Amino acid sequence: MKISTDKLYYLCNKYQWLIRNSGELHGKYYYITTILSSYKTGKPLDHIQQLESQKKSFCNKNGSYPELRRFFKGRIDKFLEYVKKQDTNIATYNDYFNACNYLGLDMTEDKNVFPHNFKHWHDMRIDQYHTAKAMKDAEERKELYAKFASVAEKYLPLQRNSNDAFVVIIARSPSELILEGDTLHHCVGRMNYDQKFAREESLIFFVRNATEPATPFVTMEYSLKNKKILQCYGEHDNTPSESVLDFVNKKWLPFANRQLKKIQIAA
Repeated sequence: MKISTDKLYYLCNKYQWLIRNSGELHGKYYYITTILSSYKTGKPLDHIQQLESQKKSFCNKNGSYPELRRFFKGRIDKFLEYVKKQDTNIATYNDYFNACNYLGLDMTEDKNVFPHNFKHWHDMRIDQYHTAKAMKDAEERKELYAKFASVAEKYLPLQRNSNDAFVVIIARSPSELILEGDTLHHCVGRMNYDQKFAREESLIFFVRNATEPATPFVTMEYSLKNKKILQCYGEHDNTPSESVLDFVNKKWLPFANRQLKKIQIAA
């Protein structure tokens, strides 16, 4: 059988490489792709094996970072090499990637995708992200407060200040919900009641003793759609006394429903 000089040279080089690396290959498990890549590129086996393991994990369809997988499709090896070279990890890069997208940076440019000094640009983009998000959150919070106040003003007639033992006051701002919840140790200020209020899904009213109208006592959620009381709780979510429930159900609720009908007719 004849063999070409090039083929012979290739086989000799391959065997020489195997002999040189026999100590490292012995007793260890390496992917075939790791061995072939190490032979072709001259890069250390452990270095390539680590990248191959990371690649298998990264490319798992059920794994994390689906957006990164889509973004780096066709150049995953380059991405993983970059992560290793920059002495970082995929999770940290993912934070950087999300921050860049939030900031509207052009991620088709290599200077943004593979910055020369990753740690420097990661820290900078994360700081910029937090600043931008805080500003956006503040603006959204401002809009929520304005909407909340507008809704409270609209349904102000549902308040009741008569010659009873109790009064009913409508919440005027999300901060009032927080104070109410903190004082009475329940969740009205921590859940999404402020959002529901602003969307006019349900309203929050404070039931107070007529002699102490500024002191949190009982909190009530009222459904505008069903014209019913959804919740009525005192401190630590305890059920109010019979006198409070009697007032709420027999006096305030019929009054509130009449007032609501007037508002809806006027609209």
